[in-house]
Amino acid sequence: ARPAAPDAEVMLSSTSAIFLLLALPLAAGFSVSSLGSGARRRASTLVGLVGSEDPICKLPGDPSLIVHTSAILGQQAKTAFLTAASKAVASCLSKPESYVAVCIVDAATVSFGGTTEPAALACLYSIGSVNQANNAALTKEISALLASHGVPNDRIYINFFDVPRENCGWSGRTFAG
Repeated sequence: ARPAAPDAEVMLSSTSAIFLLLALPLAAGFSVSSLGSGARRRASTLVGLVGSEDPICKLPGDPSLIVHTSAILGQQAKTAFLTAASKAVASCLSKPESYVAVCIVDAATVSFGGTTEPAALACLYSIGSVNQANNAALTKEISALLASHGVPNDRIYINFFDVPRENCGWSGRTFAG
């Protein structure tokens, strides 16, 4: 008698499973060209998963900071803000600055706490690197930049969003490939 297998379940690697999904229909006499366009597309996707991964999937992703403020900065101050904010995002999130995008909209009509005193609203979107420590560090940096333009710390909201790779597009495709 054969000894019993320690585990009754048989585990397949993802490559083996995909091979079986593709090879079994072919062994039965079906060809990929006989499949409908949707099935051909899914088969191509499965084959792509077995092959090399798209290099875009390994890139650090997009940190984007969008700031709206009621403060009036002027062109020179906006350029200085963009430069400093870009460096702050890269540093606080440990991302290459070459991927950082920053937008500042000044002279915006903003109500904060029921008044129109100087205020700012901002959103940071990033593939990863959104966590309490990074968010706190970036909040401190951006608040200091805005304070130099008359926006008090207690009139600034910054919302942080951790974006899945498939929900961030760049260069004609998403960071998921």
